[in-house]
Amino acid sequence: MFAIVRTGGKQYRVAAGDKIAVEKLAGEAGDKITLGDVLLAGSDGSIADAAKVLVSAEIIAQAKSEKVIVFKKRRRHNYRRKNGHRQQMTLLRILAVGGEEKKASAPKKDAAPKAAAAPSEAPAAAAAE
Repeated sequence: MFAIVRTGGKQYRVAAGDKIAVEKLAGEAGDKITLGDVLLAGSDGSIADAAKVLVSAEIIAQAKSEKVIVFKKRRRHNYRRKNGHRQQMTLLRILAVGGEEKKASAPKKDAAPKAAAAPSEAPAAAAAE
């Protein structure tokens, strides 16, 4: 199964076992993360519901990309500036693609009103006596 995920303003096609380099994400090497912004999912030519697909990944390393040279020049004015920049990135290993999204369930609302209703009835019963 594959998925198209969006992270860091870019889109990546991932499958289980892939290694990708993305814009810097919070976390240390070895941490497990979930890429939640899944745009498309499918397998063998069929498209699955992307809202129900989770992509789990492991951070391999925090690294820097290749150096980009920024050179500015204005002709005939003896103006030259040279700067370098290395963008920080995170290397990810995709562990699994697919599965139902697991949401933390809130406590049941039926149990809370019963507990609140019981104390309110007790003073009413005491007042009636």
